[in-house]
Amino acid sequence: MIIYEAQISEFLDDVSNEVIVDRLYNVYQEKIGRTSKSEIRSWDHSLQRMSNVLRDRDIPKDAKAAIEFKIPNTGKRVDFIIAGNDGKTDHAVIVELKQWETVEKNNRLDAVVVETYLGGSKRLTTHPSYQAWSYASLIEDFNEEVRTAPIHLHPCAYLHNYFILENDPILDEHYAEHIEKAPIFRKGEMEQLRQFIKKYIKYGDKNDIIARIENGRIKPSKSLQDSMAAMLQGNPEFIMIDDQKVVYERILDYVTGCISENKKGVFIVKGGPGTGKSVLAINLLVQLIQNDYFAMYVTKNSAPRDVYATKLKGTMKKKSIDNLFKGSGSFHAADKNEFDVLIVDEAHRLNEKSGLFNNLGENQVKELINSAKFSVFFIDEAQRVTLKDIGSVDLIKKYASELDVNVFEGELASQFRCDGSDGYIAWLDDVLGIRETANNNDLGMEYDIRIFDSPNELRKIIKEKNAINNKARIVAGYCWEWISEGKNNRDVHDINIEEHDFSISWNLGNDIWAIAEESVDEAGCIHTCQGLEFDFVGVIIGDDLRFENGKVVTDYTKRAKTDQSIKGIKKWMKEDPVAATKAVDAIIRNTYRTLMTRGQKGCYVYCTDNELAKYFKSRLRKVYKERAETKNLLIAEHSEEYKFK
Repeated sequence: MIIYEAQISEFLDDVSNEVIVDRLYNVYQEKIGRTSKSEIRSWDHSLQRMSNVLRDRDIPKDAKAAIEFKIPNTGKRVDFIIAGNDGKTDHAVIVELKQWETVEKNNRLDAVVVETYLGGSKRLTTHPSYQAWSYASLIEDFNEEVRTAPIHLHPCAYLHNYFILENDPILDEHYAEHIEKAPIFRKGEMEQLRQFIKKYIKYGDKNDIIARIENGRIKPSKSLQDSMAAMLQGNPEFIMIDDQKVVYERILDYVTGCISENKKGVFIVKGGPGTGKSVLAINLLVQLIQNDYFAMYVTKNSAPRDVYATKLKGTMKKKSIDNLFKGSGSFHAADKNEFDVLIVDEAHRLNEKSGLFNNLGENQVKELINSAKFSVFFIDEAQRVTLKDIGSVDLIKKYASELDVNVFEGELASQFRCDGSDGYIAWLDDVLGIRETANNNDLGMEYDIRIFDSPNELRKIIKEKNAINNKARIVAGYCWEWISEGKNNRDVHDINIEEHDFSISWNLGNDIWAIAEESVDEAGCIHTCQGLEFDFVGVIIGDDLRFENGKVVTDYTKRAKTDQSIKGIKKWMKEDPVAATKAVDAIIRNTYRTLMTRGQKGCYVYCTDNELAKYFKSRLRKVYKERAETKNLLIAEHSEEYKFK
């Protein structure tokens, strides 16, 4: 999605006539639905400087300019694109615009600088050249038209407020590799930037380059499970951007420093669904192994470990795979500092006790910290989905303090799921009653979310999507009993919705549900999909989540008796009904939040409670109300399209 596109001559006129801010604002409101003129006005100075750059007789005025191009499947936007032709091939120059005035070099971290005034305080951020290059790489990775046409991308950064300094830290040799990939231009270097543009843009955009970038077919996105083998063989599969890169480099730096100085360390990484926690965790594992550290990936949930092991089969010995990926319950007997680094994914799922009967060890958080010289915890407290889940930031800090371990923290915000939108996550939290957010009526993007009145229609579209690349699955709340004698038989249907003549089995025990093509005919539960992602997910919401008396309510009594996630709730209700009610309410809401954020491109929902379905539809109507004048937006209702008038 592009906020603004015009020929360079039109762009120059819009800037000269001082209408560029209004035009950006109007299109932003139409396409995104939320911004302020003050936010748009902050671009005004940068766009004025770009217009000065483009006022050159040798830059063709029928070349195209585009502002704020959203990179597919991420929440990131390219500031400025100039598109044209060199007489033989099509080119697009990507310009990362910065209003920075000074920076400080960071000697230890690759591609990371300290920017003096960013958000009013000093903070670490990626070097502008790395940022521009990483954005161009992401576009090429996602957009098949860019790769195959080809459309050649040329990233650069323009720091138009940045005064040139002697021994300038931003051009330090430390960043030479990245500057070579994406040159940097500072205040007073307008002519050099012009020459860079003119090297590639000699003729106009005769081949609709911007439109082809905007509308190019998005290739099925990479998934971590598909890329695992290549990553462990040292092949870079995922380009880390912005906060991912900063956190990654900080962790590597702290690992090296702590272990070389014989000091224990803990790094806590906070991030919501789809912020790349697992991708970052595996990248860390690969790099630490290459750096000759004894490192392991740890997760309580067996589902991602099973998928990874299956994907790695044939590339390495089973014993080696087992030594790389461990469950969280295997460290109660470990010696102190037995491992160099433990990378703990889904740390919110950690339990207190270990073992089949929950009778081993003292506390998994404490045991993991004790077992490693350095431990990394990836956590999202809003994804705790059982009463046994105890992982929290405060608990990690508590045991780190008891064991006299230094604690470092970082946070991931960049979205790589739900079409790269933080807005959808915030909207969903508000809709489910998890927390009030500013996103009452705003998804922040064109995410494909639909509410179906029939589970059969939901299954139909999921099977259609799955036929593309085996990346669509049905999941359900745990409101139906798991029939034990049918655990390996797809013909035994655990989930029955009689009024729709619909039935389906829970995921089988004899295959890997996330990757077995036949499992599109099974429903996964929270335990088989948490930590994994798909292109599309169909969610069946059971009677444990309903809409009554004007609000979303939970009902733990509608959970299946075979559901172990709330085991012990009846006893707890008798002992402390207030605390127990609060805990089980959060578990049910978090469960559906997790299920409804497994899809990168879309989420389709069927509710057994008709009132809840009506409520979801009403919230979506409000989302699309302001956009209805420009286009019809659709939600599936029965087998027909429901148009918002």
